[in-house]
Amino acid sequence: MARGRPSTFSIVAADPATGEVGVAVQSKYFAVGAVVPWAKAGVGAVATQAAGIAGYGPRVLALLEEGLAPAQALERALTDDPGRETRQLGVVGATGEAAAFTGAGCNDWAGHEAAAGFAVQGNILVGEEVVREMARAFRETAGALAERLVAALEAGQAAGGDRRGQQSAAVIVERAGAGAGARLGLDRVCDLRVDDHEQPIAELRRLLSMHERWNVLRRAFDHHGARRYAEGAAVLSAGLERFPDDPVLLYDLACYESMAGRGEDALGHLRRAVELDGSLRELARGDSDFASLRDDPGFQSLV
Repeated sequence: MARGRPSTFSIVAADPATGEVGVAVQSKYFAVGAVVPWAKAGVGAVATQAAGIAGYGPRVLALLEEGLAPAQALERALTDDPGRETRQLGVVGATGEAAAFTGAGCNDWAGHEAAAGFAVQGNILVGEEVVREMARAFRETAGALAERLVAALEAGQAAGGDRRGQQSAAVIVERAGAGAGARLGLDRVCDLRVDDHEQPIAELRRLLSMHERWNVLRRAFDHHGARRYAEGAAVLSAGLERFPDDPVLLYDLACYESMAGRGEDALGHLRRAVELDGSLRELARGDSDFASLRDDPGFQSLV
């Protein structure tokens, strides 16, 4: 029966300082991201696995929203469940209080570790070291919550992971109030899934890198409507420190510098962007953001 269960390893976590809550998970199971991870901004996060019932995700979140502590919410959800000993759940509240449950009927190796800010749990693992290494990596990794969650998955896999192998992985993060200032109006700030892949965690890391690059572009665009071009350029410059020679970041930086009246800087960054991606030359030719450079010989030569 192990093949039909989302038996896996996962981490639920909260960062009260940023208001973020999230889950990351990997399994030898198709599309694990559709059934195991659940999160709600300002409330908490849940992972429901082993002989998991996906409905436990929204059920436990509702109990947290009613004011129950994570351990109380777990106990309430499992009280009348005849199959509770085959379940495994991890829960964290938005304030960082965490709890986990591993039923006696979960397939070995199965266990968990809950501490302030996170809970790690897994079953059908190569051993306890998977959970232990995930907890260590989460504690020691700096950066945004999504980065720390994926780092925990990578550490768990490096320690042996799911003894059946790999197939799918996911990470979701919500932040309280994020929707109020976002164009899409959603509190979900990260939702990435790899449904079927030989190395799903490595692919998830690649997608997270893309996600972070697009986040830089979105944050810069927040300044565009108000014509805060220098501020937008500062966001992009900071992004390039992390992702050097990204042609799209370089191109948008050139746009903001052009609109801010920094023509020499704009030409330098546009030139590098075109060197990296020749298709940007034609885009620049008709881009109104470069209106201030239209008659510049250097710009004309470049495009």
